[in-house]
Amino acid sequence: MPKRSQYRKFTSPTHEHLEVRQSGVHGLGVFALRALPAGTVVGRYEGKRYTPQEVEQGDWDSRLTYLFGLSDGAVIDGAEGGNATRHLNHACEPNCEAVEYHDECGELAIRIETTRKVHQGEELFLDYALVIDEREDPIAYPCHCGAVGCRGTMAGNSSR
Repeated sequence: MPKRSQYRKFTSPTHEHLEVRQSGVHGLGVFALRALPAGTVVGRYEGKRYTPQEVEQGDWDSRLTYLFGLSDGAVIDGAEGGNATRHLNHACEPNCEAVEYHDECGELAIRIETTRKVHQGEELFLDYALVIDEREDPIAYPCHCGAVGCRGTMAGNSSR
């Protein structure tokens, strides 16, 4: 099995179909430069990988992060060595989803896929479905997506 570095270079097709620019929802966002059919792989979520042990020992800022948790307890930090996919904003009615898979080296990874047709110029979104501590108020993680079904929070474990 090839040795992996902590930082990953984007090895999928280039992001020539994406543009990162100011978003009306929050900060920077990712926009489609052409129509993307449902099931299009937008890209792989890249960045520095932390083991479950490193995650447990870390002191994480939970407000503005590019952290993506994996089902095996590892975390990918898109702020360090990431690519355009780190700028995907949250929406309660997203047009993309994160899909876990095992890459060519057998390591758990994340790819972003469209869940429906995305029109040229449309912003791409994920439902972050943040997992927060039950003692925290989901409203501390406000959503500004403006969707008809907006739940008002980026937290996924909220009953609000």
